Amino acid sequence: MVDVSEKPHSFRTAIAAGKIKIKRATANAISRNRIGKGNIFATAQIAGIQAAKRASELIPLCHPLPLSNVEIDFEMKNGVVSANCTARTTAQTGVEMEALAGVAIALLTIYDMCKAIDKEMEISGVRLVKKEKRLV
Repeated sequence: MVDVSEKPHSFRTAIAAGKIKIKRATANAISRNRIGKGNIFATAQIAGIQAAKRASELIPLCHPLPLSNVEIDFEMKNGVVSANCTARTTAQTGVEMEALAGVAIALLTIYDMCKAIDKEMEISGVRLVKKEKRLV
């Protein structure tokens, strides 16, 4: 684990993004809320937030952080669901892993909820889009 005890606390934000390619029929089922497991986006949002909050339990040597906010949002267009996760904290280390965990688990949740009707889904492009730090 990296020693951050001498670093000052700062306000930190990280934004991660990713996408999942789905069939047109799957997109239609999602739009009509006809997925057997329930509301895809509400469930994926909660799962992503939980993952961000538990990133230090999932990733060895990742510092546990007091998250002040996690937001997950989705856009569905042309057979692709794009997801973004914004995580914020005031801490001595960055919040990138929390944002990445949030978006990855949100996409995996969509995959899990739709796998019965779409065997060809593809998750891709999970990446850190932006990170900011400013002194408190």
